[in-house]
Amino acid sequence: MMDLTEFSDIAPFNDEEASAALARVANHPNVPWISKYIFPDKPETFLRDILKNIHSVDEFQDVVMSQAIEWIITRTVRNFSYDGISKVMNTDRKYLFISNHRDIILDPAFMQIILHRNHLPHTQIAVGDNLLKYKTVELLIRSNRMIKVIRGISARELYLSSQLLSRYIRETITSGQSSVWIAQRQGRTKDGSDTTEQGLLKMLDMSGGSDFVENFKELNLIPLSISYEYEPCDYLKARELLISRTQKYVKGEYEDLQSIMQGIRAPKGNVHINIGEPLTEDEIREASLCDKNDRYQHIRQAVDRRIIKGYQLWKTNYMAYDMVYGTRKYVSEYTPEDLDAFKSYIINQLMQVEPPLDPEQLRDIFLRIYSNPVLSKEQLEG
Repeated sequence: MMDLTEFSDIAPFNDEEASAALARVANHPNVPWISKYIFPDKPETFLRDILKNIHSVDEFQDVVMSQAIEWIITRTVRNFSYDGISKVMNTDRKYLFISNHRDIILDPAFMQIILHRNHLPHTQIAVGDNLLKYKTVELLIRSNRMIKVIRGISARELYLSSQLLSRYIRETITSGQSSVWIAQRQGRTKDGSDTTEQGLLKMLDMSGGSDFVENFKELNLIPLSISYEYEPCDYLKARELLISRTQKYVKGEYEDLQSIMQGIRAPKGNVHINIGEPLTEDEIREASLCDKNDRYQHIRQAVDRRIIKGYQLWKTNYMAYDMVYGTRKYVSEYTPEDLDAFKSYIINQLMQVEPPLDPEQLRDIFLRIYSNPVLSKEQLEG
């Protein structure tokens, strides 16, 4: 069992802490109506009573979170699919899942439901502490195996925080306590082009010894790729990117919370998760022969290739590509009726953005959110 003393500020709640936190959440005034949504056949006090009687993190995930995620899938996803589960069926081994990141909450949540359906242990989840300013959200997600990633601090503080996070992730995996899910970059991908941040790989290496190969080999690194037919918060991402072209984008006080709720509620069409091939010792050894930062670039490229290879491209991606580039290259992938419906969808989404923003630029950014996965896959296969 890991000694969590030095990690107490970033580690998920233990069973006792989670039980106390969830008892507090039970008294939130929104719990009754949430209960009626998730458990429509039960009295409105059902969820409150459950939360007050949760005794472990596993019980919370089994009784509440799995039901909540299945509820989201049933109501907002046309078809939820996945592949590659055979790669992680060995329960004696723990993994570091590095995933592309399109939605604040749903990306890791959907991975957890895959594990749950296959009777596999859930992972711990690395999440930015920007969500922790909402106390109820903090209590919920730290009771749900969240690792706190500290942001918005000085360079010196960031270095020390990264060392601590790196040690925690490594010890969690190598001790056999839990697998870990982490996004390939800080913040969601806004433009549809998924790239692993080199700083993430440097952070992971910080806690290792002098042997680069062993440092990455023992993490059992597996890339994940999640593909949404309808991108969560697409118009909000387009808005942020357009504003960022001319000024520093500053989030509103409740913007992250609004994005979480928008991502949960909005129809997502089809959703697919690909569990990629683990990085091999040969790939890591080849990277180790490179100089300094080039070795991290080598690992980054290997992760990115697997994530892009794992994309499930949808009609929305193909239609957006043809619209952006003025081609009929992928016209066989959709019908005229599909195209008319997608054009109407674009209009309806962009109508939610305030008028002063340039509509043509906004539309172009919006379309590239959907077309860039096709372009990335073309470049990979080319």
